[in-house]
Amino acid sequence: MIRAAVFFVCIYNKERSVILFWYSGLFAAILESLLSDRFRLSSEKKYGIGDEVFMPEPSKSVDAVKLDKNMALEKRVMDDLQWLSPLEAPFHIAGFAWLKQEKLYRRLPSSPAELLPPAVDILANCTAGGQIRFTTNSSRLSVRVKLTGPSNMYHMPATGQCGFDCYLGEPGSQHYLSTTRFDHSKSEYEASLFNWTIQRDVCVTLNFPLYQGVEEVLIGVDSDALIRSVPPYPSINPVVIYGTSITQGGCATRPGMAYSNILSRSIPLEFINLGFSGSGLGEIEVARTIADIPDPALLVLDYEANSGPAEKLAATLTPFIRILRERHPIVPILVLSKIQYAGERFYPDLLELHEDRKAIQKSTVERLRDEGDLHIHYADGSSLLGEDDAEECTVDGVHPTDLGFLRMARSLEPIFRELLKDKLEVE
Repeated sequence: MIRAAVFFVCIYNKERSVILFWYSGLFAAILESLLSDRFRLSSEKKYGIGDEVFMPEPSKSVDAVKLDKNMALEKRVMDDLQWLSPLEAPFHIAGFAWLKQEKLYRRLPSSPAELLPPAVDILANCTAGGQIRFTTNSSRLSVRVKLTGPSNMYHMPATGQCGFDCYLGEPGSQHYLSTTRFDHSKSEYEASLFNWTIQRDVCVTLNFPLYQGVEEVLIGVDSDALIRSVPPYPSINPVVIYGTSITQGGCATRPGMAYSNILSRSIPLEFINLGFSGSGLGEIEVARTIADIPDPALLVLDYEANSGPAEKLAATLTPFIRILRERHPIVPILVLSKIQYAGERFYPDLLELHEDRKAIQKSTVERLRDEGDLHIHYADGSSLLGEDDAEECTVDGVHPTDLGFLRMARSLEPIFRELLKDKLEVE
């Protein structure tokens, strides 16, 4: 367009046409270069954070922290806080059945009566289902955490794998407040959970990481803050859930969204999460270890997803139940079939496997009830995520998102409440 305009000038100014025409090519090239630079610079927006101004570089990967201050890590100085161990009274820790004996944040004993399967032994160090409970009037709350390793999962957020989250309110009336934000490449971090201008009494529940171990956690509060015990549960008997990666909480964005933790907020009892990722195989030695947990209020078997061929599930389910029943003759046992997977809509063999395993679980419970065990129950998990859009509640067609876990918990709550009504009568 610029070159055409120059050529027009050459014709219009006849007496100078020779000179203008002679220089028109050179002039047009220079003018086009200058104007194009100007247009390019005026069309590019400059972004600034604080005093720093920079030009986005399309060839570089996006760093949201530079573009959105809400994504940045907090860098508060917390030197004036007092740091307390939740292993000491009046803190209460739930979810670790062997904590009193071992003082370890571990879901199974470190020295069991018989050796655990290697994968289960390792996964027992993941702190899924653990909770720190206390009441405080502190205006600030922080945690100082030492993990057994950094975040390393490809389809689960580090906040769920390695983070803590914070709920306020008494058992049965808790509300989410915050989640730890930290450098995911590190295995140690400090993070603030609230920072108010005044002191006020609050009942706090902190949920442990789902897919990593915790070597140490300290609670940071005001130097003059008081720590008191929380209101007790209506029953000291815990709900124990054995199962798979889904039971463990894969792939919730934060710990409080594992279905066992969601249920613990609506049903005010201690929940012990014994989900072992890829390793809920129904082994005899695991059954015996679980049976050692004293006086459970409810035992839930949610391990179909890892059980393998239908014949293998048939071979493990009855012996597993009998071991639990020997130690706990009248405790309700709930056999829960797995949720629907996305692939079952498209792969007939996957759907057939699920239907076969579901039939085995249902028939096993019916047979045991016919034999006189009226405290064993079956629930079909196929519809826990919904009928028509179950796959929309998963990360990968298998593991639930927060929405999936919320749907699971809401579907399971009336079933659990019915089986636990004797323990909840004081509500």
